[in-house]
Amino acid sequence: MAIAAVLIAYLIGSVSFAVVVSRAMGLPDPRSFGSKNPGATNVLRTGRKVAAGLTLLGDCGKGWLAVFLTDYIFATAVPPVYKMSLVAVAVVIGHMYPVFHRFQGGKGVSAALGVLLALNGWLALGTLATWVIIAFFFRISSLAALISAVFAPFFCFLLYGVHPFTAAVGVISLLLIWRHKTNIRDLLAGTEGKIDEREGGAAEQQKGN
Repeated sequence: MAIAAVLIAYLIGSVSFAVVVSRAMGLPDPRSFGSKNPGATNVLRTGRKVAAGLTLLGDCGKGWLAVFLTDYIFATAVPPVYKMSLVAVAVVIGHMYPVFHRFQGGKGVSAALGVLLALNGWLALGTLATWVIIAFFFRISSLAALISAVFAPFFCFLLYGVHPFTAAVGVISLLLIWRHKTNIRDLLAGTEGKIDEREGGAAEQQKGN
């Protein structure tokens, strides 16, 4: 059952809400413009805040749901903390490499936030506060995500010490940093886009709709 829980978590993570919401609202495929990342920030570049909000809620919600289902539904011989830790990593990997979307997934920030919320509300709040502060002052989503990814395991360690949750959050943080490798290069080059920067092609398409 533990293996089944991990597989189901991966499949839940594989539902890319950026792609689903964009198709439902007649928007361009988020993998075709801007950062080409199917995430809320790139959807926001179309100028449709509702679409970006739904993407954020969906991706965050699936991260929370996967861990919640594991904790309350899947009864296994594996201790809950280990089982939840494995599922937490699996749902984020599903978001990054979704089987339903040719393995072209997002960078995992929203899904990871949902996972943190399911593991511990204070952990999620501290990490989210870090993201908001950095995003507010620098207006760069990737920079906020990277700094939050660095701090999340630290926050988890303060709450749990050496613990399966801390290990899982550490793995998720490393995955997030890996998925942001091109953003790191752009940040160092000073060419990384801002949060409120609209994609020209997508914006023009929106005007025609």
